[in-house]
Amino acid sequence: MELNLVAGGPERYIPYLKTYNSGEVKWIGVDRGVYTILQQGMKPHAAFGDFDSVNEEEWTFIQSQVQKVNRYQPEKDETDLELALNWAIEQNPEKINIFGATGGRLDHFMGNLQLLMKPGLLTTDIQVEIIDVQNQLYLVGPGAHTVLNVEDLPYISFVPITDIVEGITLTGFKYPLKKRNILRGSTLCISNELIQSSGTLSFSNGILMVIRSSD
Repeated sequence: MELNLVAGGPERYIPYLKTYNSGEVKWIGVDRGVYTILQQGMKPHAAFGDFDSVNEEEWTFIQSQVQKVNRYQPEKDETDLELALNWAIEQNPEKINIFGATGGRLDHFMGNLQLLMKPGLLTTDIQVEIIDVQNQLYLVGPGAHTVLNVEDLPYISFVPITDIVEGITLTGFKYPLKKRNILRGSTLCISNELIQSSGTLSFSNGILMVIRSSD
């Protein structure tokens, strides 16, 4: 099962969602993201949020279309997206895609990035990815990882999340590496490209954020 969470970020950064509607997928709306899902012609399985970013007409429409609506007070310890992600993790899906989490306010964006680093999430096998019209990003841990060449996302960056990432080796890339250690704050692995149909990323210790981008 795959869960697609749509948050309330600016709609210009949200891709055409029906592209991600294949297979066993459930759509989860977060605040205004519920309305975005409905506007793109799909039915949300559940909704989360305080819904302070929709007007009365939109809220009435949401209530008429979605059976499982979890509404919270605006004054709370977690963001709407964190509440939805906590629920999604409990469902134990194979993958969680998050849309509407980029653009707009930087504090919201940084908070959404932090959600990928939730301690409970890093110890699961669930792959969580943030996707917008120009980028896809996710975290990987130690080991060997195959990276496929995707024409629409030619640029690949690796950002250290932990204080140090040890033994990074990149093969099949324009800028290869062999057993290099990089510290958090380094830009050594920014804006690489694959030179063949796939490449390999491997490292022995730490956590990396993988960012795939188009121009």
